[in-house]
Amino acid sequence: MSHHPVEDSNRSGNRPYASILNERLGRRGFLQGSVGLAAATTLGSMALVGCSDDDDGFGLATPSALGFSAVAKNLDDRVTLPAGYSATVLYAFGDPITAAAAAFANNGTQTDHEQRAGDQHDGMYFFGLADDGSIDPNRSDRGLLVMNHEQVLDTYIHAAGPTEDGSGNRPKAEVDREMNAHGVSVIEVVNNGGTWSYVQSSSFNRRVTAFTTMNITGPARGNPLLTTAFSAAGTSTRGTLNNCANGYTPWGTYLTCEENWFSYFFRADDAASRSPADNAQLARYGITPNSAGFSYRKWDTVAGDVYSRFDISVKGASASADYRNEANTFGYVVEIDPTDANSTPQKRSALGRFAHEGAWVGPVRAGEPIVYYMGCDSRFEYIYKFVSTANWDPADANGGLAAGSKYLDSGKLYVARFNADGTGDWIELSVGVNGLNAGNSLFPFSNQGDICVATRLAADSVGATPMDRPEWGAVNPVNGEVYMTLTNNTRRNADGTDSANPRGTNPNGHIIRWREFAGNAAATRFDWDIFLLGAAADADPATVNASGLSDDNDFSSPDGVWFDRRGVLWVQTDDGVFPGAGRSNNQMLAALPGSVGDGVATIVAGQDTILGKAATGDSIRRFLVGPKGCEITGITETPDGRTLFVNVQHPGENGSLASLESAWPALSRDATAVGNGNRPRSATIVITRDDGGLIA
Repeated sequence: MSHHPVEDSNRSGNRPYASILNERLGRRGFLQGSVGLAAATTLGSMALVGCSDDDDGFGLATPSALGFSAVAKNLDDRVTLPAGYSATVLYAFGDPITAAAAAFANNGTQTDHEQRAGDQHDGMYFFGLADDGSIDPNRSDRGLLVMNHEQVLDTYIHAAGPTEDGSGNRPKAEVDREMNAHGVSVIEVVNNGGTWSYVQSSSFNRRVTAFTTMNITGPARGNPLLTTAFSAAGTSTRGTLNNCANGYTPWGTYLTCEENWFSYFFRADDAASRSPADNAQLARYGITPNSAGFSYRKWDTVAGDVYSRFDISVKGASASADYRNEANTFGYVVEIDPTDANSTPQKRSALGRFAHEGAWVGPVRAGEPIVYYMGCDSRFEYIYKFVSTANWDPADANGGLAAGSKYLDSGKLYVARFNADGTGDWIELSVGVNGLNAGNSLFPFSNQGDICVATRLAADSVGATPMDRPEWGAVNPVNGEVYMTLTNNTRRNADGTDSANPRGTNPNGHIIRWREFAGNAAATRFDWDIFLLGAAADADPATVNASGLSDDNDFSSPDGVWFDRRGVLWVQTDDGVFPGAGRSNNQMLAALPGSVGDGVATIVAGQDTILGKAATGDSIRRFLVGPKGCEITGITETPDGRTLFVNVQHPGENGSLASLESAWPALSRDATAVGNGNRPRSATIVITRDDGGLIA
């Protein structure tokens, strides 16, 4: 997320294997070898990965062209869409989700935020809902919409901003409001005669917040690194924080992912009271003595251990007497059953612990493992893959959290290495493999639980490729190829570039993609290229705009990326300020993506790399521009492809109560209308085509 500082703790000194191989090959060898190898592996893969234009029962065949005109860049305080489309606000910050909660006053005075929509809407998923309350993946007029609430915008959530007393302590009422505005919403939504609404009194409605009790499962469960005064056994914790992107499971549950959780904690200068290994792993996650992250809100200054746990300083005689390990209970993929409001969320440690941006499932096939792809969203961090031990059994559809235990608590975790020749390797992160043992120089990995807590150090040790902030991922339903946004990295210099991250100063980001070897999602080899390099249309094509973006499709800092059921790729941005002369608010684009290997090996800013085919106005177009100060993030659709849900996060974040940058959304809840004087609110919008047709 570019609207706040980004943690940067990778001091491994890893040289990407790509740069080493590049030196061995030399430029001519690179350009010749990468093209030849990519062609060979592409042909081998395509023989086993099917592509089809057949529809899926809803008439959702892969389109041959995008069916809308590009939206112009603009700085309007509203949502701008192509002609023939409409958007309404479905669910905004503060909206009540119980019959007992009053309408939202939007003045920072209400205290019952556990009964209201959280703030900063982010990743989400639509689960079709059958009449009997079970998940129906083909239902499009009724469903459960589940979404993340990443954090809070202090400017607008309180009556006059956050306050403290003379001793620096926060008021309990304000802290409760903030903690309840984090987390996840589950709401029932219905379409009545073409009009979407959420059901305020639905028994399915639920908020999961920073207070919610959660189980810790998988290899790290019971690990001494998770012992706290709340759970001496290291098996449970309270709350989920900084929930950014998301995922879903084939068995009908939701995955929420903890990204910048590290910044909520305070740690005194207690290094002398901790072991070298403990200090090393805390530092690798950005938690150093006397540190206070950008989201540190002094929650620990309120009386009571549910608040004081955010001070992780060593205070007691043992870990069970204080909260020195509290931060180790965050940084996971959290599984939630949307159909059971009384169920306990599960932190699935087998998928590793880092700044989880999201978790995206690979192709699901009976008799084969379940595969998830994940990114760690910080500078010079890594891309990961999890492969389940259990093979998929379609009888587990609608299996809930029990199926989650079967598929997500046991498996192999891998980290990616991108080679200069257009191939890549998934390096296994298992105890006793690749030097991950008790004698490891970075951390004493005595068991798999240690790897699942200190995952970044394990990835450092095996030589993973440091990337330019891995953000969202998406898997093409047509051919199984995987896309991941690398949103930006202004701290990479020319000496640190490699083929997968070719630009020395990369404020605009890029999108990388890969194809697993022979179409097997569980494979340990893959082929890759760069789908697009973000840039302004007027930027130098030799050093920045090598993908040939135009005014109809230029973008910067790609963040959200998602495939609809037809294989159309949607890209959402978190620019901060759009580069070049043609500035714009943040946006969303639609693309017909092509496939790995459809471009050429080339040179960008002096670095050898492999680009996909150049962009054209036919292959990618701007579909939406958001209001002032916002980020466009989070997207899902109904199974029939006729309703698109999109989140507009933190409009007006650069303003103040005295000088509003944005007043969106309008009180009419028409998302395309300019706001009218009210405090801005994050919100989920519903986009439909006026003629009832398929989106885009």
